[in-house]
Amino acid sequence: MSAAFTFPGQGSQQVGMGKTLFDAFTESRLVFEEVDEALGEKLSDVIFNGPEETLTLTANAQPALMAVSIAAMRALESRGLKLGEHAKFVAGHSLGEYSALCAAGSISIADTARLLRIRGNAMQAAVPVGKGAMAAIIGLEHSDVEAICAAAKGSGTCQIANDNGGGQLVISGSKLEVETAAEAAKEKGAKRALLLPVSAPFHSAMMAPAADAMQAALAEVEVQSPIVPLVANVLAMPISDPDEIRQRLVEQVTGQVRWRETITWLGENGVTSLVEVGSGKVLSGLAKRINRDLSSKSVGTADDVAAFFEANA
Repeated sequence: MSAAFTFPGQGSQQVGMGKTLFDAFTESRLVFEEVDEALGEKLSDVIFNGPEETLTLTANAQPALMAVSIAAMRALESRGLKLGEHAKFVAGHSLGEYSALCAAGSISIADTARLLRIRGNAMQAAVPVGKGAMAAIIGLEHSDVEAICAAAKGSGTCQIANDNGGGQLVISGSKLEVETAAEAAKEKGAKRALLLPVSAPFHSAMMAPAADAMQAALAEVEVQSPIVPLVANVLAMPISDPDEIRQRLVEQVTGQVRWRETITWLGENGVTSLVEVGSGKVLSGLAKRINRDLSSKSVGTADDVAAFFEANA
């Protein structure tokens, strides 16, 4: 069996995530402690106890989701898993790309936590609240949504932010243009076109100030070649060179998360199973819509860790 390990992005967070890992595995507990120390605050307390509105803040959700993913990886490793032997590739959805790189030994836990705090703050600060928007478009082809975005663009910004597969696309940009595109999508026959409750237009050209901030931050951080290649969001192709990793992480801030193509590429290049590492099961659900031939399992709790080894005994 040939596996790829995937790592979830924003939206998978929930209060209490990772607590069973913290309680059951010393190695997981050390991850949360290292993230707390790197950020100079008890983010773990917010992760385990909330309140939800504090955890959901972009600057908290991003390092928090990474902490849970790496805590789950450390739990797996404590039971004998070796990523380089078990997986051919890693991939992560948006911020999950940082978790994937951390898991593959490319960036340290402390540096990853600090980068994601910078990323979250920079993305939040890039556009004044109310100026940008995002919308989910369900049931149209990628080319149709691309054409709708081009027609709606006007003097503002409107582009595809996420191609999640299964006919689910997310558009992002200026508020008026995104609203116009969402209405046009309904007229075109979309099953659903709904504005998302987000605080900024992520993965759009309006995030350029955040991309600049990440370029500066990444230049200061040591990046190693990952143990296994990362299938990059903006390419849907594998990369391993540290300088290219930095470049693609910067591009990812304003670029499209090509998740449908990523999962398709993995299936076409020898991967038969996916292991979603971290909070929730969003990526496993998306994978089923993209390629039903890929088996998928989620590892985000102590019980999931036990079940993983029972299944692979």
